[in-house]
Amino acid sequence: MGMVSSERTSVSPSLSPSPLPVPTPTTPKQHGVTKPISVAGPTEVDWQRTRELEKFLVEAALYESEEEAAKREEVLGRLRLIVKDWVKDLTRLRGYSDQMVEDANALIFTFGSYRLGVHGPGADIDTLCVGPSYVNREEDFFFILHNNLAGMEEVTELQPVPDAHVPVMKFKFDGISIDLLYASISLLVVPEDLDISDVSVLYDVDEPTVRSLNGCRVADQILKLVPNVEHFCTALRCLKFWAKRRGVYSNVTGFLGGVNWALLVARVCQLYPNAIPSMLVSRFFRVYTMWRWPNPVMLCAIEEAELGFSVWDPRKNPRDKTHHMPIITPAYPCMNSSYNVSTSTLRVMMDQFQYGNKICEDVELNKAQWSSLFEPYLFFESYKNYLQVDIIAEDADDLRAWRGWVESRLRQMTLMIERDTFGKLQCHPYPQEYVDSSKPCAHCAFFMGLQRKPGEVVQEGQQFDIRGTVEEFKHSINMYMFWKPGMEICVSHVRRKQIPSYVFPEGYKRSRHPRLTSQQQSDKQSCEDGDACQTGSGERCLKRKKEPEAVEQDRPEKRQSISPERSVPSSLSSRIGSNIELINSDKKVQYQEIEVGDVSNGSVITSLASEVGSCEDIGNESVAGSCEGNNGSVDGSVEGSNNPGSSQSDSCDAESESVLENGRLKGNGVFQNGVQEELEPNAGVGKVLNLVGGIDSESVQKPVISRLSLTSTA
Repeated sequence: MGMVSSERTSVSPSLSPSPLPVPTPTTPKQHGVTKPISVAGPTEVDWQRTRELEKFLVEAALYESEEEAAKREEVLGRLRLIVKDWVKDLTRLRGYSDQMVEDANALIFTFGSYRLGVHGPGADIDTLCVGPSYVNREEDFFFILHNNLAGMEEVTELQPVPDAHVPVMKFKFDGISIDLLYASISLLVVPEDLDISDVSVLYDVDEPTVRSLNGCRVADQILKLVPNVEHFCTALRCLKFWAKRRGVYSNVTGFLGGVNWALLVARVCQLYPNAIPSMLVSRFFRVYTMWRWPNPVMLCAIEEAELGFSVWDPRKNPRDKTHHMPIITPAYPCMNSSYNVSTSTLRVMMDQFQYGNKICEDVELNKAQWSSLFEPYLFFESYKNYLQVDIIAEDADDLRAWRGWVESRLRQMTLMIERDTFGKLQCHPYPQEYVDSSKPCAHCAFFMGLQRKPGEVVQEGQQFDIRGTVEEFKHSINMYMFWKPGMEICVSHVRRKQIPSYVFPEGYKRSRHPRLTSQQQSDKQSCEDGDACQTGSGERCLKRKKEPEAVEQDRPEKRQSISPERSVPSSLSSRIGSNIELINSDKKVQYQEIEVGDVSNGSVITSLASEVGSCEDIGNESVAGSCEGNNGSVDGSVEGSNNPGSSQSDSCDAESESVLENGRLKGNGVFQNGVQEELEPNAGVGKVLNLVGGIDSESVQKPVISRLSLTSTA
């Protein structure tokens, strides 16, 4: 990869008439670890749909202007000069010869969306600084270079994150957001033509350096392994936008980030090497609704070099067996880029894949427009119970650092809830943050939807007591080493009707307009608060009493944290207690929520008993998906895919061989080209191969938990 170049700009595509369809090669070329599903090219209808899709992406303002692209190049050029001067100054201060000072060098590489050419207006630039062996990360990068940047007028919002999994320095340079990593390689002089894709750059470096280098190396490999870079970029831009609209774009929250989506799209490009963007988008959903996780997605065979770094291999590494949605990076050392995914977030993503697949089928049948695919997910109309996580600080700068720390650990609370309830209580973290501008302090909030796992038998008096879980989570948050007075986190249980108005557009709660078919309306259990509800079988559901709320402002109690002087404004403090009656099969069961007791300094709800009834709401737009079964594997049914007219214009599906990914482990544990198995392209459930040596049924380590309360009353 070159250093800073203009080849990866993000200006709008031309909407002029498309070229003739790509001819089908006589001998199919294999891209990736299996043969393609289909090598058929597009029809004229496919070209028309692609033009419509590109037009939609342009109108959605997903492409930056030429002026902004030029400004990014200018900022990268200035950053390149800054790091060169920084290394030369350090070389001189450490007593090296004049010749060494003259030869001293540092390079700037880009990766992520900018390197792949799919960034949009206002997006940050992921950058990597590669320096010589005598310039280290801990002092030279995070102290000296940090101070240099802090003294520059163009630099704002400078935020070092040295303890991150991949240490990073975040800042804005002349208004352009930059994420800057650093890698010190085992060379005294960094050559201008350094090939970062060569494995030799990994000699004699530590694990954080490997992770820092991996972003650039992976981006380069992706671009080399896809059949058509232009079509890949358009499809990826489209699907990233879709993921953000549907609330499943966030690696830190337990969903998928940019590199994950890039790898998934790249694999679909390999399976359909002659497909154009509109075809790739529809095939994306078709493939991944049928994918049988935890079978891994791989762009190439996993190689093992002799450098000693661990690669993803569930046969050798027990931890790899617990991964729910393995998406393997193509550059050595090959890693699972999606290890953050949990059973709950996988369930949410599979539901969204089903939704996307149904819309794409309608587009192919001319029953829907592309805009239907990108309708926002109505998160606050999809659940009856939520966790609200309020994050507050003295000012905006403190909040930026504090929020980053808390957000990076929110997925731990999801895992803890899954662990402590043995998977019976499902948690849906929503990656968007919300701000209450009426608060006197700097504030933001995140929300998580809660529901009982579908299919679970309702027990009389069942409670999910997650007070201990929340306390454990808060204790881990309070270990933040850069804590300052005023930094607080408050976790509370709210029902749908208690959701604060600031999370809704224009500051009001939108009325519900369920978009359900008559069949769905007859089958769906509509459990609105305060109403007895009835299913198709005549069963009664939850009926709630009025919920008293009281604000508690003057109960100073001891707080269990590392800084006893911390406090929370009383405006954020609350107590919630309520009784819920369940009428089911002529039995009356009392659900009693435990009121908040032992909190400190006015802090809001640290104890929490969350009841989840037997008729949870599912998203109005979600399509039924199954996330049952061992080790998080998903039996994903593709609704509507048996319709023989679902892809009438697609000649490639009529005679395609479908291979839904798997590799074969050699004796040394390295994945090689796998056995292929024919699939019906429109089968309701895709057949797949299981890993040789199989992934065990372990999903999340589940130690004995004494906090789980499943009580029963007569």
